[in-house]
Parts: sequence; structure tokens; C-alpha cells
Amino acid sequence: MSDSHEAEPIRIDTTAAHSARVYDYWLGGTTNFAADRAAGDAVLAARPGLRYSVQANRAFLVRVVQWLAGDMGVRQFLDIGTGIPSKNNTHEVAQAVNPATQVVYVDNDPIVLAHAHELLKSTPEGATDYINGDLRDTEKLLRGASRTLDFSQPVGILLLGVMHHIPDEHDPYGIVAQLVAAAASGSYLVISHPASDLLPETQGEASKRYNQHVATGQRLRSREEVARFFDGLELVEPGLVQWHQWRAGDGSPDGAITGHSGVARVP
Repeated sequence: MSDSHEAEPIRIDTTAAHSARVYDYWLGGTTNFAADRAAGDAVLAARPGLRYSVQANRAFLVRVVQWLAGDMGVRQFLDIGTGIPSKNNTHEVAQAVNPATQVVYVDNDPIVLAHAHELLKSTPEGATDYINGDLRDTEKLLRGASRTLDFSQPVGILLLGVMHHIPDEHDPYGIVAQLVAAAASGSYLVISHPASDLLPETQGEASKRYNQHVATGQRLRSREEVARFFDGLELVEPGLVQWHQWRAGDGSPDGAITGHSGVARVP
């Protein structure tokens, strides 16, 4: 496990809500505390349909990884902003398609580090690693990932529900560009991002409550702003859509609202 500081005690502040634990609560998980549940409930009161959205985001991850590992033959994944281990983690989905797949997870929440052993249960043919690191320290993150991944070969870069935690002053577009620049031709960038222009009044109030209660704030973005992350890349069909709509067939409920998502190939 890279950069995990296993000899040091993992210190978790249970009195302050944290994004990974709030998300776990919305998914129906049990790795959360009273502060996380209180924050999650405050946001849900403003946007009752949010639980569907986070569940749909997880389903989007599964569809994307299955498609990349299967149809596109991607054998390496860099999953940034991993969150607390749940069902259908990236390595489980990808290695079910090809057992030799290699996956590196990245997160900076201490409770994710505490549960990272669940992310390291690779097939014998494949490999997994976990990096306790910050997306904003992109160069260090890439160095750590290169111990497992070969960036001269295609890699799937997964940024699901993480870029909204990077405010404009920390140059989110520059961060994504740096990740893409390190990837070989034939790699793929996958992003899902909560929207500022879908249900704007409801979303605005929900985001306000989130920022009041959760230590890691968020910056919602419009479809146009999310599209900028894919500048210079080749968006694959169906393009930039809500994440419950991406290659989902007929299984999505009418009137469902999630957020913006896309998958693009590095030329």
C-alpha cells in the first residue's frame, strides 16, 4: 500500500462530517457517524431525490468500467476520489471482465485509508494499490500510481464525484489536463460532476447546506463548465449526459435528475 503510513495511527475526527462518510450514508452504508448522518439529512431535506443520484453514480461507474475493460480492452485504471469501499468497487468490476487488470485507488480521507485493505483484494493475475494522497498534488499522485500502472499503455482515469471538491482557485482544469498529459494515447477520462444548472433552486440550497455542514466543500458546475474538462479529447457516445443516462438502456426512471458525466478518449 503506497503512502499509507501504516505504522502511524489513523486519526479520525468523528465530530465533523466528511464527504466520503456522508456519501457512504447516502448509499446506505454503515461506515459513518452521527455528524455525517446529520449533515446528510440536512442536505436530503433540501433535495430528497439525492439518494437516487448517488446510487445512479455508482451504477454509472459499473457500466463505464465494464465497457472500458470489455469493449475497449483497458487493463489499467486510476480511480481518484475512491471513497469508502462498497459493492462493485472498480477492481471487482474490471477484474471480473479480465482478471489481469491493475487498479490504483486514491483518496485523502483517513477513514478510507482505514478501510483500504478492502480495495487491495486483487485477483492473483492482477494488482491493486491504494495511495493516501490529494488530487491537487497531482505530480506526487502520478509518481505513486506509476509503481503499479504503466502510463505508456492506455489507462482509464476515473474522476467520479470528486472534481466538485476542487474549487476554481485550485485550478481544477489544470489538474485534469496534467492527468491526461501523463496518459498514453488510447486512454480514457471519465468524469461525473454534480450540476449547478439542473434543478438549480433545489441544488443551490442543497449545496449551501452541504458546505455549511461538511468539512470538504463543493463547487457545482454547469454543463458547459463540465464540458471544459474534456477539451482536446474525443467524447464517446452518447457524449456529455446525465450519469443515469450514460448507456443505461431503458432502466432509468422518467424525470430522474443526477448530474453531468462523460467519457472521452485521449487521442
